[in-house]
Amino acid sequence: MPAETKSAPKAVSAAWALLILNTLGSAGAQTVIPLPRTVIQLVTMGSLMAAFLLALMVNLRIRIRPSAYLMLLSFLLLTSIVASVHLESGFGALFRCFRFAVFVATLWLLSGWWDGAFTFVRAHIRMFGAVLISVVLGLVIAPGKAMPDIYGGRLTGAVWPLTPPQIGQYAAVIAGLAVLLWLGKRTDAKSALIVVVPSLGVLLLTHTRTATLGLVAGLIVALLSQGLVSARARKVFAGIVLVAGFAAVVLGGLLQAWFLRGQSTDDFSSLTGRAKVWDALLSAPRTGFEYIFGVGLTDKSYDGLPIDNSWLAIYHEQGFVGIGIVAAILLVLIAIAVLRPPSLARACAIFLIAYCVSASYTEAGLGDASPYLLHLAVAASLLATGEAPAREKLA
Repeated sequence: MPAETKSAPKAVSAAWALLILNTLGSAGAQTVIPLPRTVIQLVTMGSLMAAFLLALMVNLRIRIRPSAYLMLLSFLLLTSIVASVHLESGFGALFRCFRFAVFVATLWLLSGWWDGAFTFVRAHIRMFGAVLISVVLGLVIAPGKAMPDIYGGRLTGAVWPLTPPQIGQYAAVIAGLAVLLWLGKRTDAKSALIVVVPSLGVLLLTHTRTATLGLVAGLIVALLSQGLVSARARKVFAGIVLVAGFAAVVLGGLLQAWFLRGQSTDDFSSLTGRAKVWDALLSAPRTGFEYIFGVGLTDKSYDGLPIDNSWLAIYHEQGFVGIGIVAAILLVLIAIAVLRPPSLARACAIFLIAYCVSASYTEAGLGDASPYLLHLAVAASLLATGEAPAREKLA
């Protein structure tokens, strides 16, 4: 992986790793060593506070970089607070707002190192790679717990409780970033393969359709963005097209069976029951305030069932105002990426943006502290230009 820039202290990467740890959540299969939910919450919340303190220690002068992404994220936080103070979702909504506030504040403190370099890409790959190593370790020592029947034999976290969609997301993102770093000659083939091959193996074991399609869509868009200036990108794109065509013809039956995961046609067409939850949420009566600002931050569920759609989760929690802000975040990042000249940094940013957009249909997370907002933060850091403000003082 690319070397870390000299201007970024190790504490910056450590703070980023702690932010990722905070977003891992506490859901999943039974772990090898039973972990009480309270212990998991203490670890994740403690990691967020530690990330904030680390970021503050290396940025005591509070030097920040102006950022449209972070400004809009701050507006989303304000909307969440306005919606949550009515306590329609209970006191837990206020706690989630506090968590979101510390999350956003930490990103602001780290923005001084958003300079288009690959510092946060490297930290992203390292931390999510470590998470995947824990998943593989759980599979080795307790395969029954790592691939339980309750999840249909899909790979879960048996060391730290993680669901198959979470694991698939982490594997797809770091695999895509590693491919692009190799394409841009920022890492050698051996280092890239060490990341890509195990990640793809983990992704296949999770049977996660969203992550798989997000990886393919993100890479295609990223490669197309480099096609006019990179012969290597054109060759890789052509290779992907040939492999995809071969797989569709020769392995069509296996691919169909993998995507169906043993489900009936009705279950597949209703997106494993998601459509029923979405219909119930949309048909539920709401007040004018709830239409505008939502009901406040929740656990991303409705009537006890997961919403599994970022836009509907935002509509439920932060209303139409929240939807407008998140749409603005994505449009601003896309516009900046389009206006930037072709480069490896832009390609990586485009990959992350495209992945988040494609995954938003069947995964929640764009409206609250989550890995998806961290993916977009990495994209924003890659699209930043020029030296950070008062860098010598920050470091």
